[in-house]
Amino acid sequence: MIQGDRNKPLALIALIAVQSLCAAFFLWDVVDDLGPNGLRALANLHIAIETIAALALVSAIVYEVRALMALLRRKAHLENQVSIAAGAFHDIMIDHFQNWGLTAAEQDVAGFTIKGLSIAEIAEMRGSAEGTVKSQLNAIYRKAGVPGRGALLGVLVDDLMNAPLAPSVTPLRKEAS
Repeated sequence: MIQGDRNKPLALIALIAVQSLCAAFFLWDVVDDLGPNGLRALANLHIAIETIAALALVSAIVYEVRALMALLRRKAHLENQVSIAAGAFHDIMIDHFQNWGLTAAEQDVAGFTIKGLSIAEIAEMRGSAEGTVKSQLNAIYRKAGVPGRGALLGVLVDDLMNAPLAPSVTPLRKEAS
């Protein structure tokens, strides 16, 4: 997740806290203005407008809290779905690597390639020469039956799109025909 995204809920919570303090002040002021006259003081236009504004602010705070909670729940759900998809993609990758008969070194290189690293970056991470990585990539492409990096990724993504992420649910009862 991007660092700025982490601070958004905190900023919204701080904003809601400030609004709550303002609402408390305005409600206290309304109660003070009502004073001994009670609800009859609402006949004064200034006090009536102030009361409506304070209640509108409280309503807005309640709405903001509910909206923030819904967004946080949605965010958690989406993060869970991404985690499931990433796990499924990893499983498909490993399955293909084994089916293609890739060596451990080739599996590492293939994994780094799929992540988008350049040949130089892969060589540096593995502590090997660029020529070795190129040779391993050629072996990977040959074993996978693809012409290059894009096609290799395409095979994996295609399988991910065709594989169910969760087991299908069977209905408890049959619908009437």
